[in-house]
Amino acid sequence: MATYALIHGGGDVGWYWHLVVAALRERGHDAVAPDLPCEDDSAGLWEYADSVVDAVGEREELVVVGHSYGAFTAPLVCDRAPVELLVLVAGMIPAPGERPDDWWANTGYQSEGGPDDDVIATYYHDVPPELAAEALRRERDQSATPGRQPWPLESWPDVPTRILLCRDDRLFSPDFMRRVARERLGIVPDEIDGGHCVALGRPKELAERLEGYLS
Repeated sequence: MATYALIHGGGDVGWYWHLVVAALRERGHDAVAPDLPCEDDSAGLWEYADSVVDAVGEREELVVVGHSYGAFTAPLVCDRAPVELLVLVAGMIPAPGERPDDWWANTGYQSEGGPDDDVIATYYHDVPPELAAEALRRERDQSATPGRQPWPLESWPDVPTRILLCRDDRLFSPDFMRRVARERLGIVPDEIDGGHCVALGRPKELAERLEGYLS
């Protein structure tokens, strides 16, 4: 049995993962999806990582999964606890010393065209309407503090890493994600159907893919 530590994106909540948590538990695994302290202006990236480690507690066989902005936190957990596998789902792959605020320009994202102003069309276009509405209701303010801090690791953690892009992602296009994963980590991403919020749009398929990584 593995323990999955599921890390949400910017201004989000652990609830984002609730359907994946249920699916993983049905498969015999444990899973935690804490709320990061994203509204706390005193909390930086290390505090985000510590909140995940605190939620994990003494659980073992840890798989850390970071979604979107959560990719800045997920590798830091590997510095705080023994981790068997690191997975980034539609993740903003950081570089040593890079401020999250600079990621967009540094990756050339701006040349790809910015996200649409329509939140539903960009993030939740393939999510059931009732789940999309609940996700919007649960949104929180994202403090600017972590975005201004250099990513603190000097190199990528020595942990097996998988990158999973979403084929229907309207925020991070597949071509963009393939390029960033190749340039930053030398990794060819895996692919799954679904939009940016795949944990709400295709939770069972995502849980199956996460479990499959263990073998």
